Amino acid sequence: MTSMSFLNVNRSLKDFRWVFPAVEQDIVARISQLHGLPDYIARMLHIRGVGPDDVESFLYPTLRSHFPDPFSLAGMKAFAEDIAAKIMRGNSIGILADFDVDGGTSAATMIRFLRHCGVNAPVYIPDRLSEGYGPNLTGLQFLKNAGAHCVVMLDCGTTAFKAVEEGRNLGLEISIFDHHETEGSLPNANHVINPKRIDDTSGLSMLAACGVTFLSCVAINNVLRREKFFEQKNIVDAPMKNWMDLVALGTVCDMVPMTGPNRLFVREGFRQMALKTNAGIRALCEVANLETAPRPIDAGFTLGPRINAGSRVHKSDLGARLLSTDDMDEARSIAFVLDDCNEQRKKIQSQMMKEAVERVERDGLDQGSVIIVSDPEWHPGLSGLVAGRLKERFGKPAIVVTFAENPDGVLEGRGSGRSIMGVNLAKAFIEARNQEILIKGGGHAMAGGFTIMPDRLPEFREFLNVNITKQSETIDLTPETVIDGIATIRGAETQFVRLVTDHLGPFGPQNTEPVFALANVRVQMADVLKEKHIRVQINDWEGGRRMKAMFFNGVGTKLGQALLNHNQSLFHLAGQFQINNWQGQENVEFLISDGAHAQEARAVA
Repeated sequence: MTSMSFLNVNRSLKDFRWVFPAVEQDIVARISQLHGLPDYIARMLHIRGVGPDDVESFLYPTLRSHFPDPFSLAGMKAFAEDIAAKIMRGNSIGILADFDVDGGTSAATMIRFLRHCGVNAPVYIPDRLSEGYGPNLTGLQFLKNAGAHCVVMLDCGTTAFKAVEEGRNLGLEISIFDHHETEGSLPNANHVINPKRIDDTSGLSMLAACGVTFLSCVAINNVLRREKFFEQKNIVDAPMKNWMDLVALGTVCDMVPMTGPNRLFVREGFRQMALKTNAGIRALCEVANLETAPRPIDAGFTLGPRINAGSRVHKSDLGARLLSTDDMDEARSIAFVLDDCNEQRKKIQSQMMKEAVERVERDGLDQGSVIIVSDPEWHPGLSGLVAGRLKERFGKPAIVVTFAENPDGVLEGRGSGRSIMGVNLAKAFIEARNQEILIKGGGHAMAGGFTIMPDRLPEFREFLNVNITKQSETIDLTPETVIDGIATIRGAETQFVRLVTDHLGPFGPQNTEPVFALANVRVQMADVLKEKHIRVQINDWEGGRRMKAMFFNGVGTKLGQALLNHNQSLFHLAGQFQINNWQGQENVEFLISDGAHAQEARAVA
């Protein structure tokens, strides 16, 4: 399918070209007729690559029909047999997990499963600020001293060749559950379960680590059931469905592709989350004042940031503890601490972002193929968040480097990067590590991290510019805003918004929330909210129905300034619709993502 310029917007106020994907009308018609869907829903399904025969599984996945086979993952059968035998023998199994939401939900799932089987597993979560990402000897020694015979590494370990070897030298058996990019060779672990392994044919590369961990527990559960373990212990099988809320939370927050089994996990998981059976999630909802059932957007913007906040202030284990406890008092105590940590995080991040943008614009750091900024005073735990904001603002891969001492007292650079479609940051970081420019490096195509000695930064900057320029030779780097459809203020009723969300959601990478264009709308009012957001009142160009709109983090941007200086001007606006529930009343609001001046109102009316 090709794309054409939309509403003649070749350069928006965010310097984006607007495109409207072309479709094959006969396929759209078939989807609409076969499944009784409105034409605009059928069109958006077609844009997302969903064919007429795939509509049912995309829209209505079920546990019975669409749950993936855990044993399709390379190495899963041998792992499940091995760990099941250890559980039946009563061996101690240690857990070492990453400090983010994916790692925390993976850890909580494994903790709950092992606890159900009668195994109280010691847990180690590396400190984000002092230890950085990935397993290390300190954590492995801690688990060894705690009595672990073997260790499962969750959401980490795929590129930890040295740490895995050190763990094996301690006499530990090591199993890795990960989803990060792999290399030609794997660490010398007993088991490596990663759908991105070169020899893995499962087709499950979209899974987050929490999904891989969940499937591993399902596989172990199957072996234990076969061996009549639960009957002998006089307990029921592990209640796997009860823990799907953890899988949904980790999947949404880790921004993995919202395709295949992930859609099933998130849909079923949020149904489970609505029951509030997990004390930690319930406590988080309370401190965040979420009174209704959490939605995926709440996981990404409300629950996830609070879970992550602990690791940004030397409290990396709080997320896993919160999500694995059944004690409501303990859960509330941890949730309040995390909420406070999150408030601290927001203040620090705001100042850090301001300084980073000023530096990029002052020094012209956005002129190359990648943006790299660093500062010894910046908070090491916020580099990824700021890199993501820089990427969104400038439309290029962005990397933020901060500095911290490692456990040996040596100053290291800690970098986090966020990428754009077509540029694989993880591969670039892995290649730089293989050339010994980096100490550690890896991640996903769209996000990655690394450790570097400060004096190697100039060399790394040069390497990345060459590497990313080469990667970009085959793609058009002109940033685009893809418009899914055109809408009107009058037509944007709650029923319309709910229909789009219910059919196409949950949203995420490779199934992004539809972007609608509002053509020739008049900005009646615009003001600043909380010093960084812009609140707007819009109506159609003839002065009809009004609608509230928000442009988050718009202060200081070209589009934000244009909205504030509107003089009741006409704009084309792009964004998403949202249903806002206030005091029992539902209203549709528009979340602005891009905009352009509308020169000829009647030309597209």
